[in-house]
Amino acid sequence: MSTRIAFLKGHGTENDFVIVPDPENAIDLSTAAVAALCDRRAGIGGDGLLHIVRSAAHPQARAMAAEAEWFMDYRNGDGSIAEMCGNGARVFARYLLHAGLVPEGDLAIATRAGVKSVHLAKDGDITVGMGRARLPEGDVTVSVGERSWPARNVNMGNPHAVAFVDDLAHAGDLYSPPPFSPPSAYPDGVNVEFVVDRGPRHVALRVHERGSGETRSCGTGACAVAVAAARRDGADPSVTGNPATYTVDVPGGRLVITEHPGGEIEMTGPAVIVAEGEIDPEWLENAAH
Repeated sequence: MSTRIAFLKGHGTENDFVIVPDPENAIDLSTAAVAALCDRRAGIGGDGLLHIVRSAAHPQARAMAAEAEWFMDYRNGDGSIAEMCGNGARVFARYLLHAGLVPEGDLAIATRAGVKSVHLAKDGDITVGMGRARLPEGDVTVSVGERSWPARNVNMGNPHAVAFVDDLAHAGDLYSPPPFSPPSAYPDGVNVEFVVDRGPRHVALRVHERGSGETRSCGTGACAVAVAAARRDGADPSVTGNPATYTVDVPGGRLVITEHPGGEIEMTGPAVIVAEGEIDPEWLENAAH
């Protein structure tokens, strides 16, 4: 392991990440090491870790190297591997620009969910291509205490139940997963979004992310909410032939979601680098076991 291990800290709408630049894939980031780095009391702290590697240097990304020079080797805060993270992709792109590795404009990033298109705008916002939504058939209901609501089943590569409510306080504390029915709708659990209207094409949400509780922001959740709102509002782009753009306020900030007539969804929002420093290699070596 190198004697000097650089790190940065960044966030996208307060979804925060430890960033470890490692172009040649030389640092062994075990599950335990990632969990230790993301620990908010004993480590640096983050919702996840962005391991920044050249695609050609990583066995899971070499096949994408001709399309995308950089691979987002994303890990959850518990050290487990994840396919994709929309807020993380913006922070990943922000780091590449910050480090002088890419210019403003269009960028392709390799992920475990394939190559993603990113645009770094001059005003600082970053847009990520999030793919398409699937809308499984069937009625779903979510509940909090004595209240229950019909929910829209939206799959963004991960499952979401979107419920439109009168007041975000009705979502309760969101410490534990809101009950849903039928159980067969989400055999592996679900991310639940509670949504209120703020104005025309403008909504706000609170979200319970499965396995995490309430989070400050969820990129796929914001996309799922925009898709559900467009169907509710008669603005389905596949029907109208026009893009549908929604402003989605999350507890940690604001995202803008556009769904195109062909089904592609784009998410635009901020990404900030807040600090950089060095990881003590002896501490990391001990934490990795």
